Order: sequence, then C-alpha cells, then structure tokens
Amino acid sequence: MPSFLSRLANEIDALDPRRFEGRVTGLSGALIEVSGPVEALALGARVTVEGARIARGEIVGFRGDRALVAPYDPIEAMRPGARVHLEGEAALARPSRAWLGRVIDCFGNPVDGEGPLPHGQKPRLVRGPPPSAHDRSRVGGRLDVGVRAINAFAAICRGQRMGVFAGSGVGKSVLMSMLARGADADVIVIGLVGERGREVKEFIEDTLGEEGRRRSVVVVATSDETAARRRLAPHMACAVAEHFRDEGLDVLLLVDSVTRFAMAQREIGLSVGEPPTTKGYTPSVFAELPKLLERAGPGHEGQPGSITALFTVLVDGDDHNEPIADAVRGILDGHIVMERAIAERGRYPAINVLKSISRLMPMCHTPDENVLVGKAREALSLYAEMEELIRIGAYKAGADPQVDEAVRVRPALEAYLTQSRDDHTPLKEGFAMLAEALQ
Repeated sequence: MPSFLSRLANEIDALDPRRFEGRVTGLSGALIEVSGPVEALALGARVTVEGARIARGEIVGFRGDRALVAPYDPIEAMRPGARVHLEGEAALARPSRAWLGRVIDCFGNPVDGEGPLPHGQKPRLVRGPPPSAHDRSRVGGRLDVGVRAINAFAAICRGQRMGVFAGSGVGKSVLMSMLARGADADVIVIGLVGERGREVKEFIEDTLGEEGRRRSVVVVATSDETAARRRLAPHMACAVAEHFRDEGLDVLLLVDSVTRFAMAQREIGLSVGEPPTTKGYTPSVFAELPKLLERAGPGHEGQPGSITALFTVLVDGDDHNEPIADAVRGILDGHIVMERAIAERGRYPAINVLKSISRLMPMCHTPDENVLVGKAREALSLYAEMEELIRIGAYKAGADPQVDEAVRVRPALEAYLTQSRDDHTPLKEGFAMLAEALQ
C-alpha cells in the first residue's frame, strides 16, 4: 500500500496545472488545422476537439504556426472555431494480465462487450522506442510453433522476427490461428490492422477459438476506422507485448498486416504534404517501418522474456518485390512465402518452403536435423526444376537417379507439408515424420 500511495503521489506531482486550448482554423484533406499556444503544440501530442461530437486526434505535422491533426474519430460535424484541448502528451497504455482473453482498440479500451478492462499500475508509451542494440539479449532457443513446414524449413528462435508474405485469400489468417493455438509461448498478442469488420468476429470466435483466445490479447483497428487509428493499432500491440516480455514471459506477437499500417502512414503523409515516392508511398512510411518492427525481439540484457514476432505483408498482385515487401524483408530476420498456386492445388498452409528462409535456422536445428532438411529441400528443388518435363512425359525414369528419387519422395513430402488447421505437430514428432517421408 505505501508503494502504491508513493507512486500515486509522484503521478499527482507530475501533473501540469496549466490547461492549454486552441481553435480549429480549417480542414486540409483528412487533417484538422489547429491554432494554439506554441508551447503546447508538439509533434505526437494528443488533442480533443469539442463540438456536436467529441473528436480526438494526434498532431502529425505543422503548416506555419498551425498544427496539423490526424483525427482518431469521425469529423463530419466539425466546424471552424471549435474549441480544442491540447493535452500535450503522447498516447499511454497500462496493460495488465487482466487483458488476456480480451479484445481492445488502439487506445486499450475494450471492444468485446465484456465489461470494463482493469488497467495496470505502470504506464507505457504506446509508441515507445525499442531497447538499445547494445543493451539487448541475444535470441534464445527455437520456438515450437506446431506447424511442420515452419518448424522444419523456416525454424524460428525465441526473440526472432519473421515476415509472412502472401496475397489476399491465400490463408494468412488460418496460419495465424494455427500459430496462436499451437505455439509454445506464454502469451499471444494479435494485432488486426485494417481488417474487414465482418471478419474480426469470425477470426476471434472461429479461427482463433476459445483455446487460443484464453492466452491472447487482440488489438483491432478495422478498415473503416481512421488512418490514425490504423497506424496506432500495431504500436499498441507492441506495447502490450513489451509489458508481458518485461514480466519475464515469452510472447508471440502476430501483426496482420504491416501493409495496411504502411497504407495508413502513407495516407497521413500525403495529407501533411510529403512527396510520394515508389508506388505513392511517402518517405515517412519507410522511416516508420523499422520503428515498429524493431520493437519486437529479446528484452534487456540479463532479463528473461522475449517477443517472437510474425508480421504479415499483403503483397499487391502477388508481387513479392513490391516496395513494402522489399523494405520489410530487409529489416526482419527471415520470411515465410505463401503462394496462390500452392493454395489453388489444395495444399494448406500454402507455404513455398523453397522461397522461405529463416536467417537463424542453422543455429535452431541440430546438425542431424539440418542434414535432413537439406535432403528434403534438394528433393523438392529438383522436382520443381523438372516438373514441367515430368508432367508432359518428356522425362523418362532412369535418366537421372537424383531426379528419380525426387519424384519418388515428392508425394510423401507434399503430405508432410499439408496440415489442417486443428493439427498440431510437436517438433520431435515432425522431424520423425520428415525422416519417414524421405525413406
């Protein structure tokens, strides 16, 4: 009790007795122009606009002596001269273990209709900085995610950051649900950014299920919400994950998708007046990506706990070399590629193991396991090179013993890579199945 009272007294002492106000001077695209005292206009500060409906927002730029505010709420009823309360502080969150099993918005407010959400005692910046590179632990041992294709061909270490690259409708959400239910992690934090409103409840109730939801916190910002909310939601997911990591827990962070986060940042950047670059993305998009992605990973040196993260990238037109995919691939520690052609032939999860890579995989597997994976990759690669000739009958059995072996083991390898949503395969059992497939 004394420590609680001490913290409360410190927070009261830190309160600013001054209250700053401004006025709405105009609208610029999707942004609100606000005038007010210069000392209260700070980049990233929050504001509240009074009117027929209250509208919150964040200062994202300046035009002369006026601040440009990205609104969190609808602005249809806003009028010139409306009073603006300048709060002068960045968004804060107070996560706690009571958040497990709940669905929240980008501010940490519950949206699941299950009553109020208890908040923790320690405030945390929603858009906080990652730990210093020199103050960070190294990645830990491998993480069993329960998905055979990933465990064997794109193994993930605790504290590693991976990308999942796929077009729309290829099975990203189902793969995320498999990871949420099967991964050997203490806590799962899921950020759904720019999702269709119809799909959120389906994902939580059907795809994620009761088993996955019990140890998960889901942060949601649907596609109809403002760009400022969609930009803030993945940072809130990171803040929640950092809270549990600092408690010494192993956290699995799933963010779907980084592309929609980038689109929200592009929308704000263009409204502020940034010049468009590749495919219309503004320079701030590529500056914001590492600030988000680098927050995942191990904690401070000598402290337990880690954030293992998978960020999905929605590749436009199945082009895996588009700007966001290229930028994300260069930041993360590996990538998992899902292909429409594999999904169309009915093999799920539709992971192309030949194009997927984990930069830390050699240190995840034992030497014997690396040899086994190498043989499987070689067989799959040989078959892929000769597939067209085999299908049209131009290749005759016996012409090449290695190709013959690849043709022989391919059905077993395809069966090994095929896994239903409810199927969870532990690491040791998965490698035993791979060895059997190669016999």
